[in-house]
Amino acid sequence: MKIMNKTLAAILLAGTSTLTLADEVKVAVAANFTAAMKEIAAAFEKSSGHTTQVSFGSSGKLYTQIVNGAPFEVFLSADQARPQKLVEEGAASGEFTYAVGKLVLWSTDPELIGDGPEVLSGDKFEKLAIANPKTAPYGAAAVEVMKSLGLAERLQPKLVQGDNIAQTYQFVATKNAELGFVALAQTVKDGSGSSWTVPEDLYSPIRQDAVLLEKGEGNAAAAALIEYLKGPEAQAVIEKYGYGVE
Repeated sequence: MKIMNKTLAAILLAGTSTLTLADEVKVAVAANFTAAMKEIAAAFEKSSGHTTQVSFGSSGKLYTQIVNGAPFEVFLSADQARPQKLVEEGAASGEFTYAVGKLVLWSTDPELIGDGPEVLSGDKFEKLAIANPKTAPYGAAAVEVMKSLGLAERLQPKLVQGDNIAQTYQFVATKNAELGFVALAQTVKDGSGSSWTVPEDLYSPIRQDAVLLEKGEGNAAAAALIEYLKGPEAQAVIEKYGYGVE
């Protein structure tokens, strides 16, 4: 009986040790990375035993929440500027590029967009959706593209803005706008409608950086997630969703 009790005690102690090693990490993630992050988070939880609490939104709004004390521990932005600011302010560390975003002009209408931007100079649509360029890097990239094509002034009256790239995608998906500039990652798995992948020389590279936030220092789950994002399993998912990796 004593031997059995000792064995049971050892099992219970081992279980307790496993539980103490499992932590939760609170992650702020740019809206364009929603689908990829959901898949990555599930795989990370399964392989590490840690849990994730993920919040999605525009990079600008997430940054504002962070500087105002939101309890996030890891930040995956859609740009480099905001993570760099956090590092400069001493509120984050370990900045690295986890994905390189790509912009696409997309419509649910399979006939609307051809192989190029010609549709933008025509009269086959009334509304063009873009994300808010002040808070969403994909919106800023869309503005760059319109300027590069010499169509910014012509298209201005037709623009409808989403708070973030997820809402922008919904404007097009629900046909509240006939077409829109969205993240390639949002359309790559669906494949419906018509699209034009914007040449990357028409806009500044969308390098999406991640940082470990001050509140995440000392959290094993936060450190583990950072390392997982750099590993082959996460990078395979990132590429599957149409991003580039460095």
